[in-house]
Amino acid sequence: MLSSVTSHTASAISCPVIEVRNLNLYYKSKNKQVHALDSINLQLNQNDFLCVLGSSGCGKSSLLHVLAGFRKPTTGEVLIDGKKHLRPNSEVGVVFQHHNLFPWLSIEQNVAFGLKMKAIPRVERKKLVSYYLKLVGLESSSKMWPHQLSEGMKQRASIARTLATDPKVILMDEPFSALDALTRRSMQNHLREIWKKTRKSVFFITHDVEEALLLGTRIVVMHPNPGKIVLDISNPLTQQDKSVHEMEKSKEFNHLRDYLLSVISKGSNETVAFTKFDS
Repeated sequence: MLSSVTSHTASAISCPVIEVRNLNLYYKSKNKQVHALDSINLQLNQNDFLCVLGSSGCGKSSLLHVLAGFRKPTTGEVLIDGKKHLRPNSEVGVVFQHHNLFPWLSIEQNVAFGLKMKAIPRVERKKLVSYYLKLVGLESSSKMWPHQLSEGMKQRASIARTLATDPKVILMDEPFSALDALTRRSMQNHLREIWKKTRKSVFFITHDVEEALLLGTRIVVMHPNPGKIVLDISNPLTQQDKSVHEMEKSKEFNHLRDYLLSVISKGSNETVAFTKFDS
């Protein structure tokens, strides 16, 4: 059931892993100044799986780039565990739309790469690589090369490589959008199970409303021109111990999907009241 009341707020017992305060981002494009992000305030809490929805150009990727430390905000700040975050570091892992595996390294060498850069001892490194390859279902593919894997397997290897360095938060920029429908659904199931086991804080960008409903414990909607957050809600579907199939077949799933689509389609010129869902 929908009740028009208030935005999602951090639980009193949940310390924010990432906090965004009054963030604005401007940049130049074709000799024009673009206001990419407008007064963004956001918290990513421990164990949150936050899905960010919105049309192309609404600032989703720009926000991720700021959170990753790839871009500096024009005004405002990003805090990780209460400390200013200014540049890329090992506390923030990133999984991109394309796997970015090193083609000259085997799968196990790719997963070990970040651990080697952190000077993790060889014996411990080997144990961690084995653990995370098993977690993503690639233990039998450890000696293979990236070109020998399917696209879905490559993305699983990329997720394992990111998890292996034990970041505080994982940023995911439409990691399944280039996959076919069946592989994408399989990857969504894999990621859901991985998150249940690791409980990492995840910031996940997607265009797919159904994907957000199947994965996110929270869902944020952004509007463009300039990019701003218009909705931040808890997702009751993922609070229940239901399979993906059960969620998809529920009336609540259809109601939530239609509601989110209506919010996204309102565009930037209409005001959207912050809303929470009562399960």
